[in-house]
Amino acid sequence: MRIFYASDTTPNSSFKSNLWRNNLLFPLLDLGHDVIEFDYDLAETFQHLDGTKSKNAAFITKNRPQVSEELLKQIHRAHEKKPLDLFFSYFYDACVLPETIDTIKEMGIVTVNWYCNGAHQLHLVTEISPHYDWCLVPEKFRMNDYVQMGAKPVYSQEAANPHIYKPYNLKKEYDVTFIGQSYGNRPDYVQQILQNDISIKVWGKGWEKHIDPTVNAKNKLSKHFKRLLSTRQKINLPQQVIGGVLTDEEMIKMYSRSKINLGFSVCGETHKNSVPILQVRLRDFEIPMSGGFYMVEYMEELEAFYEIGKEIVCYSGVDDLIEKIKYYLRHEPEREKIRKAGYERCQRDHTWHKRFQLAFAQMGLTGKAGKSVQEMSP
Repeated sequence: MRIFYASDTTPNSSFKSNLWRNNLLFPLLDLGHDVIEFDYDLAETFQHLDGTKSKNAAFITKNRPQVSEELLKQIHRAHEKKPLDLFFSYFYDACVLPETIDTIKEMGIVTVNWYCNGAHQLHLVTEISPHYDWCLVPEKFRMNDYVQMGAKPVYSQEAANPHIYKPYNLKKEYDVTFIGQSYGNRPDYVQQILQNDISIKVWGKGWEKHIDPTVNAKNKLSKHFKRLLSTRQKINLPQQVIGGVLTDEEMIKMYSRSKINLGFSVCGETHKNSVPILQVRLRDFEIPMSGGFYMVEYMEELEAFYEIGKEIVCYSGVDDLIEKIKYYLRHEPEREKIRKAGYERCQRDHTWHKRFQLAFAQMGLTGKAGKSVQEMSP
């Protein structure tokens, strides 16, 4: 297929990453599709996505028509050179005007939007979703919500690109690691793990606000750091436990440097609700694909993708997590067996290449789908 692709490089523009190009764009190219990438810097757009916040509303009002105009200009140019078959985007309402999607469809181009924050931020795509021909939806429990808003959802779970996410022959330096932002109940879990004499290290944005100020009392702190400490929550963590934001390559290598890679399934601050919202995440595939041993918070949907206890390990609550961490740190042969099985399962079933093949088939695009999965060698 000839595909016009539009997305920022990462779902979180607050730090530099090539996550979406690694996971979405490159697999489409690997499959043999002729892909034209939207030549536009969307970083600032992706920093102002929630229009319900007053600080974003004015920016969106001004910016969205500009992005839409340039998008149409580039699509027209590409379509005139050689007809496009598919418009593939990772867009929010804040990115594009709904009528722009209608115009693209009128050109005879199938339109598809991929979005993976619908578990707790579905309101950010309710305006544009009904205007696409198809919406790729990784949150199974949201399928009917898309139908109710007038959209056509296709269930397509997240995955990992085996050409990017791969094992490295590195020494296991860390007992337990977590890579991701500090929010929700994550800091509390980390603190309780430490209180049970388990060594853990975390990397990502926001953890610095939990550094124990008593440890740094004699240090000369910057104004920025003092402000972070002044807004800290009750969770206090030793400074040596906290790392910074890792690059994409550093993150993948860390999976091989860790005996246990930790994952959380709760979305945002929904742990405060009587029934928290749980979500299958990219890390649920990236870590096993990278050859890492993975321990993640249990949710039923994970059973469709892994044999729990044989390919990944799941926990339910902090006490269960601590017990299982201690067990698998003591039982290396069993840990290695699960790690290898998780890697093999991902290689076999959980590549973006296979996800796109299945989704395109459901959308009736198989006749133009490029290489088959069998032709791909991870």
